[in-house]
Amino acid sequence: MFFQVIDILGTIAFAISGVLVAMNKRMDPFGVLIIAFVTAVGGGTLRDTLIGQTPVSWMINMTYVYVILGATLFAILFKNYINYLRTSLFLFDTIGIGLYTVVGIEKGLTIGLHPIICIALGTMTACFGGVIRDILCNEIPVIFRKEIYATACILGGLTYFLLSEFLTDSNFVFVIAGVVVIVIRLLAVKLKISLPSLYKEDKA
Repeated sequence: MFFQVIDILGTIAFAISGVLVAMNKRMDPFGVLIIAFVTAVGGGTLRDTLIGQTPVSWMINMTYVYVILGATLFAILFKNYINYLRTSLFLFDTIGIGLYTVVGIEKGLTIGLHPIICIALGTMTACFGGVIRDILCNEIPVIFRKEIYATACILGGLTYFLLSEFLTDSNFVFVIAGVVVIVIRLLAVKLKISLPSLYKEDKA
């Protein structure tokens, strides 16, 4: 039950972040819904396909579809009350990657995959919905820029397995690992920490 709640919260966060991006691009209602949907389930769909769990989760559990529809409608109706659109987008996206990282790790553990592969699954679950969203919205995906994004997911995954060696309460480990992802991402943006660039800045 706890795991499902985390999954649903991640779905809501990513759906709202998709709505905010689509509305920034001034898409029509259908476009907004599609972007919300692919943002929310894109990473999970890739994960389930890679581990051979088909039909993928949202196709066999209509709860995800209803949650995405509800989150989309909520974000559209209350867009004027979501202050500071850019800040809201960043916050919902950050919450989404934190929650989905632990969801992906749990999926990998359930079928007995190696911890490194579990962390990779968690990172893909967290990041690739946003990748699809940004590509469809004609943006360079955040994960491919120098911002701390996928790195936060990886560090959260490492935290999960480190804590698992010392704590027996898996729910507590889930929460801490997800919070680690969120805090690292928030601090990285607040303190302007980024990955080193491979390119020399053009000199004027």
